[in-house]
Amino acid sequence: MAIDYATINERACNLLLSVKKHVPSIDDKLKALIELRVSQINGCAYCVDLHSNQSREAGALQQSLDCLPVWRECGLFSVGEMSALQWAEAVTHISTETEIELKLNHLLEHFTETEVVDLTVIVALMNCMNRLAISFGDKPVVRGR
Repeated sequence: MAIDYATINERACNLLLSVKKHVPSIDDKLKALIELRVSQINGCAYCVDLHSNQSREAGALQQSLDCLPVWRECGLFSVGEMSALQWAEAVTHISTETEIELKLNHLLEHFTETEVVDLTVIVALMNCMNRLAISFGDKPVVRGR
């Protein structure tokens, strides 16, 4: 059963989504890539579909998107992107993460403190949105076959 949470509490959902307007230091391509990876980890079909499309629109190569679950092994991502992906995974798995400070220090080698805060806000918000979408049964809309 799906619940239309975005209509039931439109104000809260709009306020949550408005947070994305306040992370200007991260470009759209990296933002969409991070949102996609977090959604993959959390198993949110709706968000995986949405952020795959947004990633392509922002200039991500299809091959990179195809290999995102194996980003460490594929050699398709820059050092900065890999650092951001590692951070996204660490924050998403925060309850079992044992090396958060080490990963934060590594991230700071590639991003400013402002960018690190903005990346973390993106990850935290995506985890929140995944939980809403999964809990209330959001599914991707079938596009042309």
